[in-house]
Amino acid sequence: MQLNTPELEAWRTRLAALALECAAGDLDGAHDASHLDRVWRNAQSLLSDHPEADVLVVLAACYLHDLVNLPKNDPARATASRLSAELARERLPALGFPAEKMDALAHAIEAHSFSAAITARTLEAQIVQDADRLDGLGLVGLARMFYISGKMGRGLAHGSDPLALDRPLDDQAYSLDHIMVKLARLPGMMQTEAGRRLGERRLAVLMDFRDDFAAEWCGG
Repeated sequence: MQLNTPELEAWRTRLAALALECAAGDLDGAHDASHLDRVWRNAQSLLSDHPEADVLVVLAACYLHDLVNLPKNDPARATASRLSAELARERLPALGFPAEKMDALAHAIEAHSFSAAITARTLEAQIVQDADRLDGLGLVGLARMFYISGKMGRGLAHGSDPLALDRPLDDQAYSLDHIMVKLARLPGMMQTEAGRRLGERRLAVLMDFRDDFAAEWCGG
């Protein structure tokens, strides 16, 4: 199946509807329908370098990877991607999803998760993992970071040392620290060359923001 075909768009519509149905109003601002659309757009950019990838598997994983979305501080957070894959297996047969693609889809969903730490063994899983992580970088990623941190009651930054020059980083207490604790690592963890390239570009935006924020925070 090729990109930008009526058949693929029909699948995108059905998959997006399934994602919203399973969410049952339990979406948050960082994992909403717009997030799924952005992850798919990121994946399309990566797919342009990999015509050998199974486009339908990538599309389905992009829209179904957060079927079960547990809070970042939930003790069971690392199981969310496995639960999402299991739910996808339950619901997709009714949509006529090809049975022979189900295992590949389930793996792509499970492997997308940072907290699950599952190795992406297929090209499709690598593309989906990169596409999801790209949405954690750049200006949108920055907004998502502060949104999630606010929901968890974390402060914006350390009062006198926002860049952690003389203290350990602690993103459980300070939102700004999350850039260095996790987000700065993402480009180097990308599985595709295009993902690394886009990730570095978006990370540069975060690093510039971090410096400017600290200067303003400290009265510079």
